[in-house]
Amino acid sequence: MTAGGPHWVALAIFVGLFLVVTVLGFLAARWKRGDLNLLDEWGLGGRRFGIVISWFLLGGDLYTAYTIIAVPALVYSLGAYGFFAIPYAVITYPFVFAVMPRFWTVCHRAGHLTAADFVSERFGSPALVIAVALTSLIATMPYIALQLVGIQVVIAALGLGTGEFPLIIAFVILAAYTYTSGLRAPAMIAFVKDVLIYIVVIAAVLVIPARLGGYGAVFDAAEKFFQAKGGPSGLILKPAQMLPFASLALGSAFALFMYPHSITGILSSSSSRTVRWNTILLPAYTVLLGLIALLGYMAIAYNVRVTNPNEIVPALFLRIFPEWFVGLSFAGIAIGALVPAAIMSIGAANLFTRNLWKPLVQPGISPTEEAVIAKLVSLLVKLGALMFIIFLPTQYAIDLQLLGGIWILQIFPAVVLGLYRTPLRGQPLFLGWTAAMVVGTSLFILAGLKPVISIPLFGGTYAIYVGILALVVNLIISLGASSLVFNQRGRL
Repeated sequence: MTAGGPHWVALAIFVGLFLVVTVLGFLAARWKRGDLNLLDEWGLGGRRFGIVISWFLLGGDLYTAYTIIAVPALVYSLGAYGFFAIPYAVITYPFVFAVMPRFWTVCHRAGHLTAADFVSERFGSPALVIAVALTSLIATMPYIALQLVGIQVVIAALGLGTGEFPLIIAFVILAAYTYTSGLRAPAMIAFVKDVLIYIVVIAAVLVIPARLGGYGAVFDAAEKFFQAKGGPSGLILKPAQMLPFASLALGSAFALFMYPHSITGILSSSSSRTVRWNTILLPAYTVLLGLIALLGYMAIAYNVRVTNPNEIVPALFLRIFPEWFVGLSFAGIAIGALVPAAIMSIGAANLFTRNLWKPLVQPGISPTEEAVIAKLVSLLVKLGALMFIIFLPTQYAIDLQLLGGIWILQIFPAVVLGLYRTPLRGQPLFLGWTAAMVVGTSLFILAGLKPVISIPLFGGTYAIYVGILALVVNLIISLGASSLVFNQRGRL
């Protein structure tokens, strides 16, 4: 199949599957019935999702359309360096297994809906609570916007051009069923999304290498491509890439479950046992992620050439598969944008309502009014992300999302270390957060809006993830100042 368009068969299947998930999104309001006029029911599904539902929900939440587009694009461009997402996912789940069941238990006992709720109870610092809430909101906005990139790419590949009208329709529909059904909608749709993605990826990793003469031929072609290209790219990491690779993986692993959508997925689970089981089962998605990354090498071997690396996966599928399967594949990618976008907007709405609007604007708000405000905010968040993509270049969203990852890592001390008996106190944590935000943002700008910066040290130059450097500053100030406060109170 060639890349001309419009591709009517593929488009028909794409639209058909999109309509199916739209119907499911509205029907989800009747699933696991609860009073959707309460924020707990609308924003967390009543905290009743079991192991299977949570597995699909978290998988749909964490492995997004942009992941399916961006990871192969990075591998296509940089080779082995693009695989940092694999060890980062491997590190994440043992961390989640150790920490998040405890977090769920504490939040469930106190009725918390957000990480900032927990921080408020634990440290009693209004400034720190606002810092955690604002950081989470700002870091999430470009993340939602990037989900649109996946939809834009497949819409253009279907031959509908690069206009925004199809994108606007998709997000109006998303906004409507999210407003109506809350978290139940993405939870139900995640089943369809994940099944489609598994079918597509398994078919791709079996069919494409077979046409190319096996994986040996794929890797051989990729190696020759990178040798001709020169520079740091290649099938094996260069020595200078190892530290930035490792620090990116470590920092990203610690940051992932600080995002509001990850916290929402955890708190919607029915028990701490459900959380533990999901950390055991979710690595199946990491295997899938590794296979997705290999699509970058397959595109090289199939001699797919594009001006924008984000177009690699659609261009490869258009070259390899019949139209009906392309429609199936592109629908999976587009739905893979809608599920996390919905969860992200719900998580952001929960945060805004509980931790900004309620304490600062309307302290006496009723539970029903809370839900109304959250629903309206979820619409505004989606609208903001849509305007971001329509009126600003995509690169701005990518740069802000990279910066958002550095920022969200700075709530780690308050959220994670706050679960344990440490000398940490609210005001020192706020000071540590402030310093880390300034340092992280400054280094990001100095690095040329990149998440990795080179530092001269001991006669050499070492590249490291900016988020890790900022976190070290955060911990030094937070722990040091907290110890001073603790010692001073001990002497009184």
